[in-house]
Amino acid sequence: MPKHIVRRWIMALALVFAAAPVMAGTATLPWNGGSSGEAGIPDLAAGAIVAYVEPDRATYLDNLAALQLAARRYDDAARSLGELVVLRKAGVQPLDAAGAIRWQVYARARKAEAAMRLPFGEAYARAFREVFATLDDVIASQVIAGFGSDEEPYGPQPAQLRADYLALLAQRKGNVIAVTDTVALVKAYQAAEGYAAFRPFTAKLIDEDDRRRYDVWEPKLVPTPDGASVTVLVMLPRHRTAPLPTLLGFTIYANPWWSSTELRLTAAHGYAAVVGYSRGKGLSPGQAVPYEHDGVDADAAIEWIAKQPWSDGRVGMYGGSYNGFTQWAAAKHRPKALRALMPSVTVAPGIDVPMEGNVSLTFVYPWAPYVAEGKGLDEEHYGDNAHWNGLYRRWYESGKSYRALDELEGKPNPIFQRWLDHPSYDAYWREMIPQGREFAAIDIPVLTTTGYFDGGQIGALHYVREHQRYNPRAEHYLLIGPWDHVGAQRKARPVIDGYAIDPVAKIDISRVLRYQWFDYVFRGGAKPDLLKDRINYEVMGANVWKHAPGVDRMAPGKRRLFLVTEDGVAGLRDRPSTRSSLLAVDLGKRDDLPPADAPPAVLDDRNALVFTSDPLPAGTELSGLFSGKLDVVANKRDFDLRIVLYEKKVSGEYFQLSWYLARASYMEDRSRRQLLVPGKRTTLAFTNGRTTSRLFEPGSRLVAVVSVVKEPGSSINMGSGKEVGTESVADAGEPLRIEWLGSSYLDLPIGPARASSVAGK
Repeated sequence: MPKHIVRRWIMALALVFAAAPVMAGTATLPWNGGSSGEAGIPDLAAGAIVAYVEPDRATYLDNLAALQLAARRYDDAARSLGELVVLRKAGVQPLDAAGAIRWQVYARARKAEAAMRLPFGEAYARAFREVFATLDDVIASQVIAGFGSDEEPYGPQPAQLRADYLALLAQRKGNVIAVTDTVALVKAYQAAEGYAAFRPFTAKLIDEDDRRRYDVWEPKLVPTPDGASVTVLVMLPRHRTAPLPTLLGFTIYANPWWSSTELRLTAAHGYAAVVGYSRGKGLSPGQAVPYEHDGVDADAAIEWIAKQPWSDGRVGMYGGSYNGFTQWAAAKHRPKALRALMPSVTVAPGIDVPMEGNVSLTFVYPWAPYVAEGKGLDEEHYGDNAHWNGLYRRWYESGKSYRALDELEGKPNPIFQRWLDHPSYDAYWREMIPQGREFAAIDIPVLTTTGYFDGGQIGALHYVREHQRYNPRAEHYLLIGPWDHVGAQRKARPVIDGYAIDPVAKIDISRVLRYQWFDYVFRGGAKPDLLKDRINYEVMGANVWKHAPGVDRMAPGKRRLFLVTEDGVAGLRDRPSTRSSLLAVDLGKRDDLPPADAPPAVLDDRNALVFTSDPLPAGTELSGLFSGKLDVVANKRDFDLRIVLYEKKVSGEYFQLSWYLARASYMEDRSRRQLLVPGKRTTLAFTNGRTTSRLFEPGSRLVAVVSVVKEPGSSINMGSGKEVGTESVADAGEPLRIEWLGSSYLDLPIGPARASSVAGK
């Protein structure tokens, strides 16, 4: 998973004073903050305390406590935070109380500093120890998770918090300030001030608390069968009385802060906790290579764990994205001690990265050196989005071959070039994860989680469908909801791209569901409530969970709609047509990008045809995989295709549902390229690898955007029949012309919504 995304998620989670809706009408306060604003912040916060109103009690207390801290009213802040802790512990995500507890420590320290005239560091250490003495291991682990550290850039960083505050301050002009703006400004100030004050003291206090609760091992090297070695980190509950089952996270993301956070949470739940790194990371000599050795190396770590005196011989694996892939890589060889998996948003090399539908994806270009060069991670360079977006744009506009990306950057990228050497799903990729009958031997419980907005959903579903295909009796569950790549492996984001998810979808996957699952497998606990069938999915817009025995059984019905253009109008129709739809794309034209600072289009219809249905009946639900058959006549030997489905609401707003991406020459078989014959009718049949579930709003229409892929975010197929990575604009020739025959259709998993037994639960 891209770590700059994880970093943003953790920073948002860490701050209890995150932005929240404020209701204060048009009330204003006097404002003359000066160049820095600090001098006037206490008085400004005091005025806002009186004027601020908000009907939601938790939101009110969250914002009020920030104002009280800034106004130096530490007793009042402590009371507000105490009430907030109680509310959050009683809510749907009890561990969210950790943020308020973190600021309780700060409020208590500031009070002691003033009342007892102590140096702040001494007052803070006293407050930390007093509060943490009252916390159980699990909630303590989550309070610690938000502190971050100076060495690791995953937690909130004082310098960045300060910059954020100053940027917000610079926007405040005039002699008055709205109460809503006051709360946002004071919260930013308080976060910056607080972290700058206590961060110098937290590392030592966290270590002290860990030593009280756990046995923490120094990193250790474990040998692999081929003479290499991998790094493992271990944390054990200090007061264990018997050998324990072990939960293992195996990853290429060698980051001590992330590792300690995962270890602490797992040990807090009473398991032996181990994190292993891919070879070449941490203490391991040599250079890391993504994907190629993780199965063998994770198996070596599992065998080592099983031999330890603190291990009861049973190992479960967890984690998302790359860490989900390593679970299947290990399971390919079925080590005896491996007894359960919980993969999330799982990568399937060669299927969803570094290419999808055999179309190479550009976002992996900086990811390869980010994880492979050095023993840790090059966060600063990888997180330089302006640099990478500029590189992709320069490449697109240059017309050079896709393989020339590293030439344009001025730095070799050998792993990226190696991936381009394997444009088919060949033995190189197949060696990394289970294939065919190897799935049949995987007879351990598996829980997969992914999301409708997870770009990597296709990989997660690949494992689910293949495992169930070759081992129909496997205890393998899928949980899928309106989550993105982070939310589907961590905690659901309440809003994604403007969509406020349904209340029943607000699931805490890594902190709650993970341990419910492993307690079920290893300790005879109850199976998590939502796992009522193999496939468990939330219907967006309906606020219900539904359940099915297979992905193909999610559909409430099936409707075939043809891609038809008549009288100049492109539509999704119930009957085929003798007329065709023509799409022409000049692949050699490279001055057609929108401005770099332009907001992304809600519906991108560049190089596309847009087909729209008639209004759908009330109560229509779409759930499952869409498929289709495209009858085309093209003037080139190949092209790259994307189909995106949207709901178009009565208001004109578009809601993205699902998409399909593929190279035409690989649509029949991802392992073997079959070029088209120019000018000859060709049938391209497909089944999408992504699923979704949505209850349409009344009066909505279904929209299908069928486009040729031509953008900086992927390789560009010129249609010459040569290796796409080597093609340049010199191979473009005449514009690509595709005639979409009126017999082309989409089969859609759509029909009247069926009832559910867990509506609103």
